[in-house]
Amino acid sequence: MPNPPLVPVTVLTGFLGAGKTTLLKRILSEPHGQRIAVIENEFGPEGIDNELLVTETQEQIVEMNNGCICCTVRGDLSRILGELRAKRESGQVAFDRVIIETTGMANPGPVAQTFFMDDVVADYYLLDAIITVVDAKHGHATLDAQPEAQNQVGFADRILLSKTDLVEAREVESLRARLVRMNPRAPIRPVHMGQVPLSEILDIRGFSLNAILEIDPQFLAAEHPDAARARQARGHAHRDDHDHGSEHGHGHSHPHDHPPYHHDDAIQAFVFQSNRPFVPARFEEYVSTLAQVYGQDMLRYKGVLYMQGTPRRMIFQGVHMLMGADVGRPWGKDEQPHSKIVFIGRNLPRAAIIQGLEACLAR
Repeated sequence: MPNPPLVPVTVLTGFLGAGKTTLLKRILSEPHGQRIAVIENEFGPEGIDNELLVTETQEQIVEMNNGCICCTVRGDLSRILGELRAKRESGQVAFDRVIIETTGMANPGPVAQTFFMDDVVADYYLLDAIITVVDAKHGHATLDAQPEAQNQVGFADRILLSKTDLVEAREVESLRARLVRMNPRAPIRPVHMGQVPLSEILDIRGFSLNAILEIDPQFLAAEHPDAARARQARGHAHRDDHDHGSEHGHGHSHPHDHPPYHHDDAIQAFVFQSNRPFVPARFEEYVSTLAQVYGQDMLRYKGVLYMQGTPRRMIFQGVHMLMGADVGRPWGKDEQPHSKIVFIGRNLPRAAIIQGLEACLAR
């Protein structure tokens, strides 16, 4: 008898005041017909809403009118997931998926790692995606001042841009361009008062090995030589020290309505690309070493790999020091096999990493 499907889990994150709770309250109140268990990982004195959830010193499980259930977490996430599993299997509660709302100051990394490091959790739950809400009105200032907010953007599989109606269009575009350079694999869409189709934030399989590797084309286009020359003409020195990567972040200070190349963010992204195949043993040894040395600063990395000796693509991804790979579909008859890997991390040595990856290619 086949095992029952894993329960999908969505992590909802974003800095204080970004609009996470507005989105969550909508999910808790609308008649969407989904049975969702919402874990509020909030350690402050208030819960989601005084009328929706009573917060006390111990865990509470409250059933909403639309069939959702909600619980507070004070302590270990693994434990509360285990308790929810036990209550579900015994018939005490019914839910088909879980949404975790993290505190605004939280780094999503440890939450994500729970689903890979804890075998009890991994055997029952599937981390579907991390959804990050970014406040358009205060986004630049928050990213400038708060490392946690940068982590939240770096880990995101989807980014929801709230409060866009409170700022000018050029400010929204400036922030969007900055977010793309921090995380080119997360689609960005505006959201007003939490109104977003659930299909755009649930069942998107952002952590699936077989999910499509999404990289915003503007990220790569911005690194084209013509774009670099245009930036230099505006007086911005841009360092194009390698053909394969993309890099951003400059120590300039300008008003936020200026083109978005002046924020020296610790969280940055770059992409490695090559049409030459990797030698499997070399690649495996190198990325293992890379994760040991820089794992704490490697937030997300994911790629499609062209491996020597196999007609199929390999799908590869990692979170910090945890990584995995799986065999993908065959390369098409008219398709040029290639490798494309995006790295999102904190102050990563881009040139050195690219050089190391090139050394793993077949001669």
